[in-house]
Amino acid sequence: MTKLLWQPSEQRIKSTNMYRFMSLVNEKFNKNFKDYPELWEWSVENLEDFWDTAWNFLDIKSSVPYTNAIENEDKMPGAKFFANSKLNFAENLLQFRNDNLALIFRGEDSVRRTLTYNQLYDEVAKTAASLKAMGISKGDRVVGFVPNMPESIIAMLAATSLGAIWSSCSPDFGIKGVLDRFGQTRPKVLFTADGYFFKGKPLDSIQRIAGIAKELPSIEKIVVIPYTTAKPDISSLPNAVHFADFKDPKATEIEFTQMDFDDPLYIMYSSGTTGLPKCMVQSGGGVLLHQKKELVLHTDLSEEDTIFYFTTCGWMMWNWLTCSLSVGATLVLFDGNPFHPGAESLWKMAQDEKVTIFGTSAGYIEALKNAGVKPKEQFDLSSLKSILSTGSPLSDENFEFIYTHVKKEVLLASISGGSDLNGCFALGNPMGAVYTGELQCRGLGMKVFAYDDAGQPVVDQQAELVCCAPFPSMPIYFWGDTDGSKYHSAYFDQYPGIWAHGDFILVTPRGGVIMFGRSDTTLNPGGVRIGTAEIYRRLDAMEELEDSVVVGQSWNNDVRVILFVKMAEGFELTEDLKNKIRGDIRANASPRHVPAKIIETPDVPYTLNMKKVELAVKKMIEGKEVKNKDALKNPESLDFFANLEELKD
Repeated sequence: MTKLLWQPSEQRIKSTNMYRFMSLVNEKFNKNFKDYPELWEWSVENLEDFWDTAWNFLDIKSSVPYTNAIENEDKMPGAKFFANSKLNFAENLLQFRNDNLALIFRGEDSVRRTLTYNQLYDEVAKTAASLKAMGISKGDRVVGFVPNMPESIIAMLAATSLGAIWSSCSPDFGIKGVLDRFGQTRPKVLFTADGYFFKGKPLDSIQRIAGIAKELPSIEKIVVIPYTTAKPDISSLPNAVHFADFKDPKATEIEFTQMDFDDPLYIMYSSGTTGLPKCMVQSGGGVLLHQKKELVLHTDLSEEDTIFYFTTCGWMMWNWLTCSLSVGATLVLFDGNPFHPGAESLWKMAQDEKVTIFGTSAGYIEALKNAGVKPKEQFDLSSLKSILSTGSPLSDENFEFIYTHVKKEVLLASISGGSDLNGCFALGNPMGAVYTGELQCRGLGMKVFAYDDAGQPVVDQQAELVCCAPFPSMPIYFWGDTDGSKYHSAYFDQYPGIWAHGDFILVTPRGGVIMFGRSDTTLNPGGVRIGTAEIYRRLDAMEELEDSVVVGQSWNNDVRVILFVKMAEGFELTEDLKNKIRGDIRANASPRHVPAKIIETPDVPYTLNMKKVELAVKKMIEGKEVKNKDALKNPESLDFFANLEELKD
């Protein structure tokens, strides 16, 4: 049962962007909506009116107006948003030319750098001019193998100002992981840094860059950003130039290439744990409108805010954070290990930079709790108004940890979506209450339901997350998918004309959402589908365990639940502890959730974006091939799960 943790005051509700938007809808359409559920229902049943109103409320800048907000809204895929409009994504993000801080960079090396909006515009102008001089234009691919630093955003904005398509990988990717992504899209320009920092150590990237360049003949120029050294040696890299030497010092203005709403902007990648990553192409107008809706309305972001998200350039949250520039807010960029030099590091940064919106992953919050950090006792977090969490379901215990040990008066928004849409299906509602384990709401304009096996929407019952209407940021196509078959099979095979995302959810009677993990790893003992998140919620509360992974093993014409646990330092997996785990899961989840086997593992596999890979573990214990281990942060951890004697009886 969920528990009420926090409610905004009437004054706070009426000061939100969401309340202003609801008031506008009431006035414009002669409605009398008083709460979010009414507004959401209107938004999904009146898509054209909603997106038209959102475009104007969010002040989307375009050089040519649209004729219709949406055409063919009953077709998915196939709907067309904002036909005939012309705009540029980068122009919308660079509209604020003033001396307010745009970017604050904090790296592990303790160096603090800042850029105002004027300085950011100037840096993008110089970079874009050089890209244009070498012939980069609409549709060309420009990529980044980069840390989360200002130059990464500068390069992205410069490329997209010209109509080029941007994609990026984090520098902790291996050569094969990068080639699996960039090798499919054949970029012309590679922006990179000479290295990066992790746990206080500088790590060199030059050798890997050389290996990448050797296999990517499409690259005409490598632009190297100095980070770990002042003047890195780039003699081993073909067609390489230092970033400072690449920029055109004379350029002062940007000529923004005007694009159709659905022209490509980003190529995003799936995790690639079951084969080559899917290359999902998303449009400039779609990403801008969708992300700005989430930032302004659901996150209540304004020009006065300072927003931080702990992310790398290989995770969609980097793209999401970057769009905050379109609001005029200040972005805090951090690169490195969040627990260096101490577990409290990010909260000291939040205090020093007066962060108002702090974003991170559920895994980070769990690790913070396990490390015994109590930020509210150590730091002044008076500026903080919202905390965002994503990447995996946030447990009830970690909801309560935030309110007990971080801040009592704060909006904790657990959010969930994916790289597929560069945004969220369910997320925060600044007018609403926060309950343990529950995402506050389904996003405006996102016709999200939980569908049972018969394809019917259900409430208060675990089922498949679907979206029954098109939305602007859905991929326009997959790169290289000439007949659209891969795109169709990724989302539309299960329910024709309806997007099935592959998550297992429950929609509560008040309209909130509870996540239960990926549906492709949903457990099915005795033919009853149950989500892994319910088990993790119980395990996360146990001090004896550092981590865990739970999978279903095919056994005797059924499925049995197998739990692997990584022990916390100083604890052993005894029979008493196994009995405690089983008893807790039986009492607080259900008897069906109780694992048939509990086995100690030295490590738990994660993707490079720190998502637990249950499917890879399931394949290993069933003797199947895991095709793309380079997509994992710790691929060696999978070796443990092969040919386990304990699973043969």
